[in-house]
Amino acid sequence: MLWDHQVELARKAEQILRERKIVYLAMEMRVGKTLIALETCYRLGAKKVFFVTKKKAVASILNDYFRENYHSVFSLDVTNYERVHKYNSKEYDVVIVDEAHSLGAFPRPSLRTRRLKEFVGEKYLILLSGTPTPESFSQIFHQFWISAYSPFGEKRFYDWAKNFVDVRERIINGYKINDYSNAREDLIRPIIAPYFLTFTQKQAGFKFLHLEDQVLLVKADTIVYQVMEHLLKNRYVRLQNKRNGQFYEILADTAAKLLTKIHQVCSGTVIAEGGESIVLDATKAYFIRERIGAKQIAVYYKFQAEGEVLRKVFPNHTFDPAEFARDPNLVFLSQIQSGSMGIDLSTAKAIVFYNIDFSFMNYWQARNRIQNRLLSHTPKIFWVFIEGGIESKILDVVRRKRDYTSYYFRKDFLGANQNQTVEYERADASVSNN
Repeated sequence: MLWDHQVELARKAEQILRERKIVYLAMEMRVGKTLIALETCYRLGAKKVFFVTKKKAVASILNDYFRENYHSVFSLDVTNYERVHKYNSKEYDVVIVDEAHSLGAFPRPSLRTRRLKEFVGEKYLILLSGTPTPESFSQIFHQFWISAYSPFGEKRFYDWAKNFVDVRERIINGYKINDYSNAREDLIRPIIAPYFLTFTQKQAGFKFLHLEDQVLLVKADTIVYQVMEHLLKNRYVRLQNKRNGQFYEILADTAAKLLTKIHQVCSGTVIAEGGESIVLDATKAYFIRERIGAKQIAVYYKFQAEGEVLRKVFPNHTFDPAEFARDPNLVFLSQIQSGSMGIDLSTAKAIVFYNIDFSFMNYWQARNRIQNRLLSHTPKIFWVFIEGGIESKILDVVRRKRDYTSYYFRKDFLGANQNQTVEYERADASVSNN
């Protein structure tokens, strides 16, 4: 059953669609944008609706669709961005685009944006996002550009930028480039405002508006700190598996590659030059099981090898948020990138981050998955970091709504800082020099 605010917002959205062909539901996370969009389609008299979203959100959207009996009124196809081109666009009269801010790349449109432009054409378009322009108002152009009814007359971003962006010249690595990020918000807002509907968690009656999170520090196995030290000093380390004598090379010959390797190592895994996933330490996973719990929690990880560790430590895991909601004995596991948006984890006792992503958008999206209007307890969010690792540095940056980049990494780790071999066998490890 829909809440009163969802019905009223759907009524307003229908009016905007009939007048302008596009409506943007720019509403805070967890207020029910999906149901508002589906109710809008019902009121519009839609016959067949196309809904594009992240892969892990598909089941939740279909659940809402059938639970509210919309299937008796209109048909719905839900898919992820990567499969849009496999559908026949002529069959649909309404297109719903979830996490529409992901279309905002500029100055050139991304592949997913170009495919959606071909798909949408003159159809009714419903855009959904809690953060339409997370980094720059220049991100708004291509979101509307996918519709033939965009409020902007310009066909290309570069033409639009001449009117709406203060273009600046920057020098990066010795090359001059144009910076298009300084869009004129004062000129853009009046144009897009008639298309927007906004709504906050406070307006929806959420009891817990500000989620508190807690950082839990653990001491990693010695091998983790040894590998970190050698990589930072030498940009290279050779690992030897003491069980079978096999050698693996880890090379970090650029700042970006070194950043990735240190990020991996701090959570106990690393990818070798040959592509092998090496597990150095599972301390974090066992710490979560013993200190936070082994059921009814959601654990986010960054790298695939971390997921392998978690699957072994939590055999009662699931990757399906709907299954997790039904069974209180399960642990939900997901990579941050694929599971940070569009899913509901409000039945979780806690959300735990095994690692942290460089993107501040993924940080804010993932931590809000636990929010729900009917929550009667304060949601718990835990970050499990190693002492002296990179994770706390990343958290400090993304909390300020910035992405953690090589710039911050150089500042944090390379200011003070040549080929050696490290032997490893998980908990039984030692270092030996060539």
